[in-house]
Amino acid sequence: MSSDTLPSAGLYDSMAQQVLAGQPITSEQALAVLRSPDDDLLEVMAAAFKVRRHYFGKAVQLYFLMNAKSGLCPEDCGYCSQSKVSDAPVPKYNILQRDKLMAAAKIAAERNAKTYCLVISARGPNEREMKAVEEIVPEIKAKYDLKVCACLGLLDDKQAARLKACGVDRVNHNLNSSERFYKEICSTHTHGDRVETLQNVRKAGLELCSGGIIGMGETDEDVVTMAFDLRDIGVESIPLNFFTSIEGTPLHGNHHLTPNYCLKALAMFRLVNPDRELRISGGREIHLRALQPMGLYAANSMFVGDYLTTSGQAPEADYQMIEDLGFTVTREEEVAL
Repeated sequence: MSSDTLPSAGLYDSMAQQVLAGQPITSEQALAVLRSPDDDLLEVMAAAFKVRRHYFGKAVQLYFLMNAKSGLCPEDCGYCSQSKVSDAPVPKYNILQRDKLMAAAKIAAERNAKTYCLVISARGPNEREMKAVEEIVPEIKAKYDLKVCACLGLLDDKQAARLKACGVDRVNHNLNSSERFYKEICSTHTHGDRVETLQNVRKAGLELCSGGIIGMGETDEDVVTMAFDLRDIGVESIPLNFFTSIEGTPLHGNHHLTPNYCLKALAMFRLVNPDRELRISGGREIHLRALQPMGLYAANSMFVGDYLTTSGQAPEADYQMIEDLGFTVTREEEVAL
């Protein structure tokens, strides 16, 4: 299939029809979406929305992120303000006490979030951190009826089983990029280490949340490879972050994204992973700018509030954006598995 045989609008619509007929698109087709001319953007987003609407209607699920342990990370991820190679002036503290974690859960519930994301900066959790999570998760779920997603770094099979036993619903561990590019952004662990964590989480019977960051200097092929890797692993939820250049980090100031490219990436991820939850994540306010609402024609979830060490827009602006689109916030399970 090529643009020589079909008008561009028909090309993207035919991909949507292909996906809805149960036939996955190829990597070549995915690359064509990512590299589509800006003039074709509306046709690209219409194709993505056709698939999104089929599986998720006009529902939007909200997530609330809590940075439960900040800084102090021994890893050298070049994009991260909390890594050992970062000079960014971020807060540094060990895992927060119960009252602060519960106060954040209360805010998540008040903001109508479906999921409370509990995140620590670490290579992996130590025993004290594991016990803190095991103690707080049942209390959060009992009091606020929230889903809990834990992002604790690399996990072995025993740690994953303990998270399942205490009531964690889902574990986040992002692939972040393709295997080929990963060594360019981190040397203290590998892409394979991340895949192994996802395998341990799956064996424990937990849902997988895994996505990545675009705009770090990777190629279009790397972005497409990541989308297909996530499909093949079978993750339930895919957060797509847009690289935020933070002063003091090794990758600061090197890369640039346009709103159109970010939207094409969201559309491509939707077509490759048609029935998976796709979340617009960090950097959307910076890189999508005035085109933020269009992202929800491909994605069906978003964070409400701040991220780990960067600020998001006011929750009221997110609610208004969703309402203006004619979409609705839901806490119901919408993922077609």
